[in-house]
Amino acid sequence: MYLGIDVGGTKVAFRVETDDGPADETAFAWAPRHSAAADLAQLAGHVAGLRTRLGSPLRAVGVAMPGTVTPDGRVTAWPNRPEWTGLALDVALQELFPEAAVAWADDGDLGALAEARAAACDNLLYVGVGTGIGGGLVLHGEPCPGTARGSFELGHVVVELDGPPCVCGRCGCLQAIASGPATLDRAAHLRGAPVTFDDLRHALDAGRPWAVDAVRRTTRALAAAVTGVQELVHPDRVVIGGGFAAGLPGFVGRVSEHLAEFARPGQLPLPAEPAALGGLSSLRGAVSLARLIATR
Repeated sequence: MYLGIDVGGTKVAFRVETDDGPADETAFAWAPRHSAAADLAQLAGHVAGLRTRLGSPLRAVGVAMPGTVTPDGRVTAWPNRPEWTGLALDVALQELFPEAAVAWADDGDLGALAEARAAACDNLLYVGVGTGIGGGLVLHGEPCPGTARGSFELGHVVVELDGPPCVCGRCGCLQAIASGPATLDRAAHLRGAPVTFDDLRHALDAGRPWAVDAVRRTTRALAAAVTGVQELVHPDRVVIGGGFAAGLPGFVGRVSEHLAEFARPGQLPLPAEPAALGGLSSLRGAVSLARLIATR
């Protein structure tokens, strides 16, 4: 059996596959932040439940991680859960899965890999909009820049020199403007009252000005970052996923409008499509990683 784990800032998702197809899929929300040890204990509890349900050993485990992890397996930064900074991720994962081969990679990189395979496209840019902004690039069928050289950090491309502060310490990062929480905060400011995701979704569908304006800045910032990537490496298409983007009506179409706005003379805007796997791109990529290491 092959297990994929998508470790997010607010929840963790699991998907188990056999050679015949999917066998189990579940998720849990993180308890309130306390410590990396407490998080790992919560993760271990859910893994124990998974083992009980499966009744069979795991062959390999692939993990999609949003934080920055060094090649030797140590977490050096994860703004959404800073308690993990310094954690020896490789050791923690081997303790959780002593019976299996284990590997990890950036969640955006794995999302891109899964989407490229689903689309049969060897040159693809993936953008995941959720608690943060994940990004991944596949060129000639391979993740770029490659695991040995770090992850494709589209969320920390600066798109506004005088933009809002990002959790990474800089100002004007794409993530500080276009992530789900950033969009909701901006919507609340424009509305003058708290805004939930469902509030935003219904108001956007109804054309409420405060919702339209909040999402316009998000989609325009995303288009600016995508246009920059297009100028440098010329992917064939961009796919946009993540739970936040997937849940908002017309989100990808709004990004496409801004891509057309930013296209310079003689250049066609990059075709934008919804991610084929929706908010599950990174999770499916983690399973693909598990399958890959099982063959080594």
